Amino acid sequence: MIDHKYIGKEYPPDEYEIGREKMKEYARAVGDMNPCYHDRAFGASSEYGDNIAPPVFASVYNLLGAAKVFVDPELNLNFLMLVHGEQEFEWLKPVKPGDVLTTTGRIADIYEKGSNDFVVYEARSVNQDGELVTIGRATFVIRGGN
Repeated sequence: MIDHKYIGKEYPPDEYEIGREKMKEYARAVGDMNPCYHDRAFGASSEYGDNIAPPVFASVYNLLGAAKVFVDPELNLNFLMLVHGEQEFEWLKPVKPGDVLTTTGRIADIYEKGSNDFVVYEARSVNQDGELVTIGRATFVIRGGN
């Protein structure tokens, strides 16, 4: 069983600059050819000025720090028994090329179900203007507990 005293534990922030090419590569990789992710001309008349990142591109920048949970010596997770159980995002503002995002993560919850332990990691990403753009949550399952 993972000690519940770690609920609320925060991890150092990560910074990620949204690159136009990385954003477009991601969109191509997931088969999303929406012009707002690819065509610079599309963004010229957009209220956001330029292209925007595909929503699930948040999996690149928002959950970047989740690996810190895996290797946290205080938690001492059994990495060999860990599986990614669930992931969700709240999108509050579009992300565009050139944005510099700072993401801070924390352990939002720890609980048990049957013989499995669950760790919920929550990350909040803000842009260079301090505006909250994305909240992500990932639930990791440690099969058979620790």
